[in-house]
Amino acid sequence: MQSDTLLHVANFSTLFVCMVLKFPQIFVLMRAKSSTGVSLNSLLLELIGFIVFVTYQMYYDYPPPTYLEYPILIAQDVILLLLILHYSGSLRQSLIYALVFVGGWRLLTVEKWIIDLAMSLCTFISAASKFAQLQCLWKSKDAGQVSALSWGMATYTCMARIYTTTVTTGDMQVMVRFIVMTLLNLWVLLTVLYYQKHSSSTKKED
Repeated sequence: MQSDTLLHVANFSTLFVCMVLKFPQIFVLMRAKSSTGVSLNSLLLELIGFIVFVTYQMYYDYPPPTYLEYPILIAQDVILLLLILHYSGSLRQSLIYALVFVGGWRLLTVEKWIIDLAMSLCTFISAASKFAQLQCLWKSKDAGQVSALSWGMATYTCMARIYTTTVTTGDMQVMVRFIVMTLLNLWVLLTVLYYQKHSSSTKKED
């Protein structure tokens, strides 16, 4: 009974957090009207990872509460992508991205081996998205318009999903993905906090 309650809390808290997870980042971009420090490559890779993951879960009829947040996250990432393209003057490219993502999503479920292969690569794709963001931060040495709150919430949701996966499906591919994502999200969060602190210290000295 207690484990069922904990599972419901983990599922619904994850869903609630994911409903607003990207909002801090979206508001920061809209307020600054700049995408400095936010990696476009990271966002594109994250979108690919999200699409593969939710498609895999739906293909194998996993319990909806274990992946309901992903359509919400995909919608928020699409908004972020449009904002980044808008502020970089490349909004026309959005149509190309839309065609590629929709075509790729349809291709995933053509054959069972395709979705299985995509899922086996999903962890590497999602990990690459985090490293792309880290590389962007290391190169600029400035957190710019990156929201620490969004990365903090992302870390929590991955930690919660480690637990829900353990007590529901026990899928090792999914488990490994969430463990890796927890560690990398935490790494990005600490890096953002470091550069934000460094930036504020520099401004005080000036």
